[in-house]
Amino acid sequence: MPRKFPVERTRNSGIMAHIDAGKTTLTERILYYTGKVHRLGEVDDGAATMDWMEQEKERGITITSAATTCYWRNNRINIIDTPGHVDFTVEVERSLRVLDGAVALFCAVGGVEPQSETVWHQADRYKVPRIAFVNKMDRVGADFEGTVSEMRSRLGAQAMPVMLPIGSAETFEGIIDIINRKALYFDASTQGLKFEEKDLPDGYEEEVEEHRIRLVEQAAEHDEETLEHFLEERDVSSRDLRRGLRAAVLKSEIIPVFCGSALKNTGVQQLLDGVVDYLPAPGDLRSTTGEDPRKPGKRTVRHGKDDEPFSALAFKIVVDPYVGRLTYVRVYSGTLNRGGQVYNASRGVKEKIGRILLMHANKREELEAVYSGEIVGMVGLRKTGTGDTLCDETKPIILESMDFPEPVISVAIEPKSVADEQKMEEALAKLASEDPTFKVHTDAETGQRIISGMGELHLEILVDRMMREFAVRANVGKPQVAFRESIGGEAEALGQFIRQMGGHGQFAKVVLRVKPLERGAGFQFEDRVSGDLVPSEFHPAVEEGVRQSLENGILAGYPMGDIKVIFVGGEFHETDSTDVAYKMAAADAFRRAVNEAGPVLVEPIMDVEVVVPQDHVGDVIGDLNARRGRIMAQRQRGDARVVEASVPLMEMFGYATVIRSLSQGRATHTMQFSTYSKVPRGITDQILVRRGRRVQGRSA
Repeated sequence: MPRKFPVERTRNSGIMAHIDAGKTTLTERILYYTGKVHRLGEVDDGAATMDWMEQEKERGITITSAATTCYWRNNRINIIDTPGHVDFTVEVERSLRVLDGAVALFCAVGGVEPQSETVWHQADRYKVPRIAFVNKMDRVGADFEGTVSEMRSRLGAQAMPVMLPIGSAETFEGIIDIINRKALYFDASTQGLKFEEKDLPDGYEEEVEEHRIRLVEQAAEHDEETLEHFLEERDVSSRDLRRGLRAAVLKSEIIPVFCGSALKNTGVQQLLDGVVDYLPAPGDLRSTTGEDPRKPGKRTVRHGKDDEPFSALAFKIVVDPYVGRLTYVRVYSGTLNRGGQVYNASRGVKEKIGRILLMHANKREELEAVYSGEIVGMVGLRKTGTGDTLCDETKPIILESMDFPEPVISVAIEPKSVADEQKMEEALAKLASEDPTFKVHTDAETGQRIISGMGELHLEILVDRMMREFAVRANVGKPQVAFRESIGGEAEALGQFIRQMGGHGQFAKVVLRVKPLERGAGFQFEDRVSGDLVPSEFHPAVEEGVRQSLENGILAGYPMGDIKVIFVGGEFHETDSTDVAYKMAAADAFRRAVNEAGPVLVEPIMDVEVVVPQDHVGDVIGDLNARRGRIMAQRQRGDARVVEASVPLMEMFGYATVIRSLSQGRATHTMQFSTYSKVPRGITDQILVRRGRRVQGRSA
């Protein structure tokens, strides 16, 4: 079955932004103008097509990234609408990993906000070309130039307007197309479907010409024909200008900036033109590289063509109530028919494809085949997880996977009855398979089931889903900070495991050196021991013994991290040495070395941004200082003051209620994880007492 749209007329694009910038509203307009839906769905009415989960409708926020496909100017556009709330940043991470381009959305009033920076840097990491849309130009306080300026200063973006607003707030009446030197006015009676082109309004000619000259200069650097016209001082046509700008966007050297109001149906169709004109098709970017699992360390290449060997990345798992386990897949090369077989190179297993689905939020369309450059849902992949590579077994490849942040907050959860216990286990397993940032474990000391996530809202949503979707009745404890343990210095220690029980015994001696790493570095293991001291076949057992010891820290039983462990020495016995003995000896050496190095408790530190009216700034700063916060910066945003601070997460529970009280309900705040930092001694002692641990050598 031939593909309907050639790869050069395919776009895989996402919409990313801070919460409340208007992503879902913009997506709804895109679906309406492309004919995908015939009635505009509003977020405030709980009727948005892409926010289909009950929790999304109730809260008016996007929780899970939703995929859809629409068509514009005879191009097929696969769109992923991502959440803006920091608790669901994993949805943005895995979406950007598989997208070719993105629309960065900014609120004209809020400008560049904290989550705007987070998603921008995520896109930088995956080298995703972008265009930008400054939304909400109809709102009081809208500032197009200020937002573009913040993009340049805070994001380091080469932001270049290709559209300008005509007025702002109550005077906002249309937009100016800089490239074509035309003013566009939108017909409210057709919900923006029709618009009228007119000459530039008085007073805008000089500004438009200045912006156009800068665009021409940029395009000339990337297109020879445009350069020739520029040097000969001939007027550059709109077509040539767009071609040169596209080349610059594909190299991520400029960010074309559009503007409008999605809610007022203004500027959305021009943004769609921008997606087609500037964002890459799958074949425009560099080839995809990966590792050949048969030859570790050897890189192998896949080109985005249908006649290449099949390769794809599973980037999202959903437990769908109608089709069961649904795996979202981005195909990088080759084709695959329904009912075909694929090889999961990440896990070394074969999988059979039952169905291939083209997704539209929670609706789906059956496909007979999938081709390179496409994003689809697949049914039948039972063993495939997020980040796994699917490929042709005869030509395997493992593509670059994704890194996900560790959870920072936990709650205890227990079933209300024996009947709920089995259902809860199944529900937690399914939710954990969907979300790599959701962790489930049993506390070794208390026997409690602990669930961990990225924030209070994250866990609240997951518990709500468990109760609704899986009909589990459960008791949920209060949120607890996910502390970690590390070390304060360096140390070296000998560990041993020697047992003689008649016949062959157990013998192993291991010497380990431990060093602290910078916060967020995780765990490193270095093997410096020669095979003469300890045979090489026992070295993996030493590393495994250390890794198992990391799960329960020396100080308070929390997981350990930011540690480098160096295997520096040991002894072996020709007949009594075993893997088990070396695991035990390594655990003993690690425990002794950590005690010598000085174990420390570390806590998650959050970047907090508070937007507060000027007359309440003092109260807010005083409260943040009382919470062990450090004020990092202050700046003006319209009539309000923006206070940026670093505050320990354990001091921020219930802050939303406090900030409303301090500001008469006028302040807002956002919070996202920054790093881990050492807990002060006095607070460490309090935590150890609560955990029933020893404090300063005394039994607590």
